[in-house]
Parts: sequence; structure tokens; C-alpha cells
Amino acid sequence: MNVYEIENGIVIEGADSFDPVHVFECGQCFRWHREEDDSFTGVAMGKVINVRREGDNIYIDNTNMEDYENIWRDYFDMDTDYSKIKEDLKSYDEYLEKACKFGWGIRILRQDSWEMLISFIISSNNRIPMIQRAIENLSERYGSYIGEYRGKKYYAFPTPEELSKATVEEIRDCKTGFRDKYIKSTCEAVKSSGIDVKSFREMDTEECRKRLLEFNGVGPKVCDCIALFGMQKMDTFPVDVWVKRVMQEFYVEDDMSLTKIRKFALDKFGVSAGYAQQYLFYYARELGIGK
Repeated sequence: MNVYEIENGIVIEGADSFDPVHVFECGQCFRWHREEDDSFTGVAMGKVINVRREGDNIYIDNTNMEDYENIWRDYFDMDTDYSKIKEDLKSYDEYLEKACKFGWGIRILRQDSWEMLISFIISSNNRIPMIQRAIENLSERYGSYIGEYRGKKYYAFPTPEELSKATVEEIRDCKTGFRDKYIKSTCEAVKSSGIDVKSFREMDTEECRKRLLEFNGVGPKVCDCIALFGMQKMDTFPVDVWVKRVMQEFYVEDDMSLTKIRKFALDKFGVSAGYAQQYLFYYARELGIGK
């Protein structure tokens, strides 16, 4: 894989495990939007970039090599060998083999921990377009202005200090629904205690989950999503409706509880459970498995 700079961007040559459609539409992120040319424009780490695939190459616009080395290399988890991960997962059974082939271009983004905490609180019992709208509203009203890109203004996700200035009513006005009080409570808890939720990454998975569950609005499924997508805990296995369906279709009895499905998956997939979850989720949702 070769990476080099071009005018206003970079090229990643030979990116054989990187498809923007798979990465940005597998349920792990909310601030990436598909353009008419099938590229994706998104906000991450206080920056705005556009990502597209042409042949075997990935093109990232509105960036440079310095930002790639300091931000995007880590964000896109470029130092992880996803070819090896997929080969390991395929050895489990035919279902994962099919799921890995179907979602061959998935990479688990290394996203901002604080943003994931609030984003997945918003995601509870919510649809993706509504989640995206609420996050955009919060960012536009309380986040820092980044700049204009291709005729549109972009804003960073608000910090705990910025978001704590909003009242419950103002947060609700951003279309967060009943989650307004949970967001406000979480902001106050983080600000008053001086907690840097990014430090949860350094904890073992169970301690990380224990701390996350202390926040109002964070239940077991939301907790696992934050741990996986914001804390890089790969030995987690969020179980939503699609994961439940695919697990019941291929692995477990129909009446098995979500808690038992999660335990079954952790016992079966171990430290690779998070990766398995993403391939199975995308495979199930896109093909309507278990409907």
C-alpha cells in the first residue's frame, strides 16, 4: 500500500480492504453523507474531507500528508491488517465467510470517544436519519465552525464545555427527543468531574463498560456501541435488531435473550467479536436476513 499527496488531497494505492460504502454505511458513524458520485463527505476530528474509491485506490480530498499521518491514518485504522482479520473470521464458519466477502471493505473507524458517547445516546430507539439530523443540529448550534467545503458550511461536534451551555429545552429543540435529559446529564457529569472519556480506552473492557453504564441513557447495547466504536474495544458485541436476527438465523434459538446472544458471541468470537459483529450486521441488514 502506497500513500502520496496530490493537489488538495492524498491517494492510498492498493487499498484492498477499504470501500467507503461499506465503511460509512455499516452503522458505526453518523456524520458521513453519500454524494451523487458515490463519494462520501464527512466531519471527523474537527476536519472536513471527502472520500472516494476508484479502482484499487482511495482518494481523500481536502487534506494533505501531514493530516494523513497525524489524523487519518489512525482514524481509518490503516495499520490494522483487515485481510488477516477476515481470513481468521472466515475460518469460524460459512456464515462469517459469506459476511466477510460481502462486506470486504469494512474498516472499524477509530472515532472520537466523546462524540461516540453522545451520538449513541441519541441513537437509542432512533432511526439513522433522525440521529444524523440531531447530531448536525447540535454541531451547528454549539460546535466550532470549521469552514466551507463545496458550498456547504461545516461544524465540529461540540466539546463537553460547549454542549454544557445548552439547556435541556435547547437540546430537545435539536431534535434529540426524550434523550435531551440524558445528554444534559452526561455533559454535566463529564464537566463537573473533569473526566476525559478518551481515557476509558486505556481501561480493560469490563471496567470501560462499567464506567460507561454510569452515564444516564447508556444501557447495555448503547454501551457496547460506544466501547467498540469510540474506545476500540474489539471484545464487545453490540446486539441490535439486525444482529439479533442474523444470530437467530445462523447461530442461536429464536427465544434466546439479547444478553445470552451477546454472551454466546463473545464466547464464540472472543477478541474478534467486534469485527465479527460489524460483518454480520452489514450482511444481515443489506440482505434483509431474518426479516
